[in-house]
Amino acid sequence: MDPAALSHAIDALADYARERDVELVAAAEARGFILGGAVAQRIGAGFIPARKPGKLPWETNSVEYVLEYGVDALEIHRDAVAGGARVLVHDDLIATGGPAAALCDLVERTGGNVAGCAFVVELAFLGGRSALGERDVHSLVVYEAE
Repeated sequence: MDPAALSHAIDALADYARERDVELVAAAEARGFILGGAVAQRIGAGFIPARKPGKLPWETNSVEYVLEYGVDALEIHRDAVAGGARVLVHDDLIATGGPAAALCDLVERTGGNVAGCAFVVELAFLGGRSALGERDVHSLVVYEAE
């Protein structure tokens, strides 16, 4: 509800993306779409919606990941990434890292290079960064303890 805070968050994520020469922003359904599309527009990049299975209207690549309460999956269009494009993986939150790691894997399997992973909030005490391996991670707000 605070336009200045929204603009600040978009600017901060866009600055991170520009530093990494991002060509595409891949964001996870559904909360990642809120700022992911805005960041893509702000830096002049394309936007890749990563959706739940069966929601995209074209041929897709899919990846499953484990959640605390079960298994879920994300899909992107097969032709969304090509030729080693530099992709920013974005979501609103990183907790255990499962969805973000799955999206990174999906981007790479589809032909892209993950230039970085950007989040608004990180729950560091849940160790999600470790699921992303050596990938660069940027979070606007980090909570170290519960």
